[in-house]
Amino acid sequence: MMEILLYAGGAWIALVGIMYLGQRRMMYFPDQTVPHPHDHGLPQMERIRIAAEDSVEILAWWHAPLDDAHPVLVYFHGNAGHIGERGYKIREMVEAGYGVLLATYRYNAGAGGKGSERALLTDARDVLEFVKSRGIDEERVVLYGESLGSGVAVAMAAERNVAGLILETPYSSIAEVAHSRYWFVLAKWLIHDRYDSLARIGKVRAPILLFHGDADATIPIRFGEKLFDAAPEPKEAHFFPGGRHTDLYDHGAGKLVMDFMDRCAERVRAG
Repeated sequence: MMEILLYAGGAWIALVGIMYLGQRRMMYFPDQTVPHPHDHGLPQMERIRIAAEDSVEILAWWHAPLDDAHPVLVYFHGNAGHIGERGYKIREMVEAGYGVLLATYRYNAGAGGKGSERALLTDARDVLEFVKSRGIDEERVVLYGESLGSGVAVAMAAERNVAGLILETPYSSIAEVAHSRYWFVLAKWLIHDRYDSLARIGKVRAPILLFHGDADATIPIRFGEKLFDAAPEPKEAHFFPGGRHTDLYDHGAGKLVMDFMDRCAERVRAG
């Protein structure tokens, strides 16, 4: 019996070690595709590179706003795939004259970097500096965070006086989501990149739009609900019956986002 317990204990320790050392491989999924806006129905957008630290140049698509009355959406996507796969979400905004910056991450599109919370937040600040360099104040910026990117967007909104914050399938923290799956290796206490949105959301001063699906198996809806409950007013949430992790625009999320952008534009025009 003692030998069995020792063997099981050793196997558990080995499993914990493997998951601890390999956790970033389980969190960040590089995609070296370099998509062009033309191929995704967005010929109005410009493909650019934004300089970040460590000589990394982040791929992004940029569309300037029609005028000073139109906010600029800065979009931080999920941990996998490329920005072209999100093109359909921003097409209506571009056509309506809104500015859009759709940025990828340093581990994608041949940028040569590696993912970590510190690096992605630092890169996000560089992305926002690019927007500022185009003569756009942070009060005209609406941040959009999808899945992993929701943690990036919340962190940036907590630091800045932005016009709005949109959260698609967000979480309270990556540590809590990981622990819900890997409780047997004490994941909550081993995560490097915690993206603790729950700790940051109270510092957000902008109006918040949050939406999630109740059939989301990647980030269960309870984590989005927990974040929403902790968020300050003004805020609104929409929880879609049957909505999964990547199909919420099939359930009407696009209209919610456009309505929210229009209201942000009204506040920008009102000063």
